[in-house]
Amino acid sequence: MSISRQLIKYLGFILLITANIGCDQISKSAAREHIAYHDQIPVIGDNLVLTKVENSGAFLSLGDDMSDFSKSLLLNILPALTLVMLLFWLFRSNLSQGMALALCFIIGGGIGNIFDRIMHGSVTDFLYVRIGIFHTGIFNMADVSITGGVLFLLAYQLLKPKNLVTRS
Repeated sequence: MSISRQLIKYLGFILLITANIGCDQISKSAAREHIAYHDQIPVIGDNLVLTKVENSGAFLSLGDDMSDFSKSLLLNILPALTLVMLLFWLFRSNLSQGMALALCFIIGGGIGNIFDRIMHGSVTDFLYVRIGIFHTGIFNMADVSITGGVLFLLAYQLLKPKNLVTRS
């Protein structure tokens, strides 16, 4: 691949990761400013509700009661090391477009949540979805990026065409 094509590819990665971080941080900032704690603001009836909580744990407040050292290790250091490895994989491997797209979403969401933990001591969650008997925990756009990236990665791996083996 020529240097200019490689540069365009890398700039695309950076742009997509930055867009994920930006969407996450802008939405969290708006939630911090305009939604009171535990307020419930219906957006689409009771199906999509805005409500603000600060989550000092992981997804769905898992690990919320851990010691500060354990929390720092498990929620900041290990995820940061994982993101560095994913970034290395993204920029150093010849990944398919689908794999690269999924990794950009996962990395962007991961950076957004780690940034919150470092800057605010917790992650601002503000989205709640309820459709029939299905309902979520309270989450944010970084969680959407990470979950969407993982689901896309799984679907891509399961549905991609298998290489046909040719016989000589």
